Amino acid sequence: MDLSTVPQLKYTSGDNFFLLSGPCAIEGEDMAMRIAETIVGITDRLRIPYIFKGSFKKANRSRVDSFTGIGDEKALKILRKVSEAFEVPTITDIHQVSDAGLAAQYVDVLQIPAFLVRQTDLVVAAAETGKVVNLKKGQFMSPESMRHAVNKVTDSGNDQVWITDRGTMFGYQDMIVDFRGIPLMKQFAPVVLDVTHSLQQPNQTSGVTGGRPELIDTIARAGIAAGVDGIFLETHFDPANAKSDGANMLPLDQLERLLSRLTALRSTVNQF
Repeated sequence: MDLSTVPQLKYTSGDNFFLLSGPCAIEGEDMAMRIAETIVGITDRLRIPYIFKGSFKKANRSRVDSFTGIGDEKALKILRKVSEAFEVPTITDIHQVSDAGLAAQYVDVLQIPAFLVRQTDLVVAAAETGKVVNLKKGQFMSPESMRHAVNKVTDSGNDQVWITDRGTMFGYQDMIVDFRGIPLMKQFAPVVLDVTHSLQQPNQTSGVTGGRPELIDTIARAGIAAGVDGIFLETHFDPANAKSDGANMLPLDQLERLLSRLTALRSTVNQF
C-alpha cells in the first residue's frame, strides 16, 4: 500500500500498520497538544506511520444537549497547529458538503462518518478536494456494498481512498466486527479497523453511548491477524471526563503497551 501521498507521514516504506489516533473531539488546544505529543513519541519509537485524529465538530449526537464542539475554525486551527508542531498529518470527519472545502484547508485526510457514507454529494465533495478520503463503513452496510462508496470517490477523479470498518449493528445496542469483511474490502481499497467505535454500545436509555473498552486489545489483535492495513482508535488521558465517546476510548497511558503488542504481532503475521 502506498502511503507516500499523505503529507508529513513518516515510515511509509515499512511493513507496519499505520495508525489513526487521537481524541474523539477537539476539546481545546492544550488537550490536543498533550495527546499528540504522547502518541508521536510512541509511534516514533515503534516506527508506526501516524496520523493525528480529532473531530472539529460532532454532528451526530444522541441528545440536543450533548457536546458538539468548541467552534469549527477554532478546532480546525488546533488541528493545523498539531500538524505543524509535531510534523504529522491530521484527519477529521465532515458532515455536510460545505465542511469539505473548509476542513480541506486545515487537514490532510477527510473522513466520512459511517451514518453518512451513502450520501453521494458529501462523498463527492470530499473527493473533489483532492485529499485522502477515509470512508467509514456504515453499521448497516455489508462489506461488499462498500465497493460503491469507493467508486464514488474514484469516479470523481480521486484514487486516494480508504475504507474503515467500525462494526455492524447487532440488535439495538451492540456492534459486531465481521473479520471476513477485511480481505473482501481490501479488494476495493486499503482497510482500516476502527477498534474503539466497534466496541460502542449505542442507544442507551440515558442517551449517552456506552462501550466495552476492556476488549480493545482483543479486537485490535484480531484485526492485525486478519490483515488490516491500519488501526483507528480513540484515546484520551482522562476518558471518564472526555466530552465525547469516553465510554469506549483507550486510556492514553495504556497506548504504548497495546501498540507494542500489535507491532510484534504484525511482524509475525508478515512472515506468513
